[in-house]
Amino acid sequence: MECHKTTGRTAYPVFFNVEPTEVRHQSGAVKEAFAKHEKKDAAGKWRDAMKEAADLAGRELKTTSDGYEAKFIQKVVEDISLELRFIDSSVDEKLIGMETRVKEVLSNIEADSDDVHVIGIKGIGGGGKTTLARAVFNYISIWYEGKSFVENVREASKGSGLKKLQQQVLKDVLNDKSIDITSVYEGEMMMKKMLGSRKVLVVLDDVDDIEQLEALAGEHSWFKSGSTIIITTRDEHVLVAHQVKSILDVNLLSHEEGIRLFSKYAFGREIQSKGMKSSQEKLYIMLQGFP
Repeated sequence: MECHKTTGRTAYPVFFNVEPTEVRHQSGAVKEAFAKHEKKDAAGKWRDAMKEAADLAGRELKTTSDGYEAKFIQKVVEDISLELRFIDSSVDEKLIGMETRVKEVLSNIEADSDDVHVIGIKGIGGGGKTTLARAVFNYISIWYEGKSFVENVREASKGSGLKKLQQQVLKDVLNDKSIDITSVYEGEMMMKKMLGSRKVLVVLDDVDDIEQLEALAGEHSWFKSGSTIIITTRDEHVLVAHQVKSILDVNLLSHEEGIRLFSKYAFGREIQSKGMKSSQEKLYIMLQGFP
């Protein structure tokens, strides 16, 4: 907890066969354990550290995966690995505010109660939907047995393009470049038959017609439990028609993020705006010394 407070490291509590309230209030088994150490000089510090730790985000066996230990461990590993990926920075440093937006998508994937997670990301053209979907794809793809990122579905599906996109998904996910599809119907049958054997991650980018979704992600039964399908679109009606339950708006930059972005490109650095009262003050500070 000292490292958490003084060096910026992240403390991650794991509550294994103990409830956070027992740790926070030092009751039950925790109370019994502390009773053996009351005379030790460090006991007070330990109590304070336990209270603080109980208030941090972590995992509790009792409320995760119905108490199934193997799945609980898997969730802990996923949580920590994702945090380390943010720290290692697979996020492009130029992408101001991306980390927050990626975490929002990840939280919705986890909150989705369906066995197959289908997430819709909607927003205006040029608003960052593809960039966000790509960042999420890069973060979580390691946890899937097969993956495919299908770009620009709207344009690529014109003419006979849909069967080529079906081919792309199957080739990517199954790692089999010999797959050949002669019709959209055949592609649907092949996807239904072949995708159910592994947990997959598929991103369908810039969808604008329900027929595209029917051809590329027709039904949940096509995919193995645990699979994730992410769809980006400008048209929310397409998502509604496909019965997508989790629909997220891609948020444009906040005022604060806009200032940071302007500062980064105009002056080659991000200003430290903490304590400044207004955007005018921030802009004035940035312009000091500007020729």
